[in-house]
Amino acid sequence: MRTKTLKKNKINVVTLGCSKNVYDSEVLMGQLRANNKEVVHEEEGNVVVINTCGFIANAKEESVNTILEYVQKKEEGVVDKVFVTGCLSERYKPDLQKEIPDVDQYFGTTELPGLLKALGADYKHELIGERLTTTPKNYAYLKIAEGCDRPCSFCAIPIMRGKHRSTPIEDLVTEAEKLAANGVKELILIAQDLTYYGLDLYKKRNLAELLQNLVKVEGIEWIRLHYAFPTGFPMDVLDVMKNEPKVCNYIDIPLQHIADPILKSMRRGTTQAKTTKLLEDFRAAVPEMAIRTTLIVGYPGETEEDFQTLKQWVIEQRFERMGCFTYSHEENTHAYNLEDDVPEDVKMQRANEIMAIQSQISWELNQEKIGKTFKVIIDRKEGSYYVGRTEFDSPDVDNEVLINAEEDYLRTGEFFNVKITAAEDFDLYAEVLSE
Repeated sequence: MRTKTLKKNKINVVTLGCSKNVYDSEVLMGQLRANNKEVVHEEEGNVVVINTCGFIANAKEESVNTILEYVQKKEEGVVDKVFVTGCLSERYKPDLQKEIPDVDQYFGTTELPGLLKALGADYKHELIGERLTTTPKNYAYLKIAEGCDRPCSFCAIPIMRGKHRSTPIEDLVTEAEKLAANGVKELILIAQDLTYYGLDLYKKRNLAELLQNLVKVEGIEWIRLHYAFPTGFPMDVLDVMKNEPKVCNYIDIPLQHIADPILKSMRRGTTQAKTTKLLEDFRAAVPEMAIRTTLIVGYPGETEEDFQTLKQWVIEQRFERMGCFTYSHEENTHAYNLEDDVPEDVKMQRANEIMAIQSQISWELNQEKIGKTFKVIIDRKEGSYYVGRTEFDSPDVDNEVLINAEEDYLRTGEFFNVKITAAEDFDLYAEVLSE
């Protein structure tokens, strides 16, 4: 074991999990930078902060393995200190302290001031909107609320994140202005539940008013909506989407299932008929909207009939974007009291069937785009291609537009008009149109 390093501490923040964790890491890094600390994201540093995910089994396993990896590096003298924060730590802190005692300290999701103190920094309340963004310079996540009041049977988020708390509109506008001043052009609005935004502060669902304020921010050109809960969706949001060019014709609305017995057991507060009507209303209000959803297969009690209902509905709805996950049996959730009775191989088979259907739908929809013109933003250069996105695509999860880098020179972070020349299941190929 070597002696403690004499060099100035370099703090490496390692982020696991969803975009909400990315945002939290960026806030932590912004606070550290304001305290004149040297901080990096997923690079080498002698002090490591791991921001964990504790949502489902795979994510928990990845988080534990990452903690063990850095504890090993600490034993080898490669790093000096290891701190753990985030959802896994919030949910399982006593167990983690017992099982992996070599971590210097564990912190929950609401203990940022304590974590900063352990890192030799002070929490600065005045830093509204100050973050060290880790995404490409042209887009950033904007977390508009924390926590969730929904009673979904399968979800542990309320255990890890607490009850819903909206951030005031004026604070979010300030944050958006600071992001725009740093070159951000696209805001991706995130929360555990966008639909609930404002109920606690303004006594009404206030997402539409928030959007009307954000579109006024100079420099922001696209605003995208992620994680909207279907029950109680504020329909005035669709008017803003239709009338405000900056609000992308795109929504991420996790529907999870459609068979009524499963929706009831999941405690989703809706039915197949209501959900189908909601989607019809979406398409009637904004016909060009791209709808992204996520589904869960293998939930306790899911029969072959339930699965066939879901499958047929996916065929009928022809979602522009979709992800499908297998059910994860999570302790301290309502569904944990049910028997996890769908075998793992059946869960996987069902997920694969759903994604095969979606792959074909995506291919067919993409073929219709050939010859059409779209505005794209360039996120990065990868190999011999520039990688961009249309307003109908979110980073990391949706389609990408590939442009031959040998034929055009494009600046990342800029918008270009392109013509689609070819299409696959999830990739579009394009050429830039001359100005």
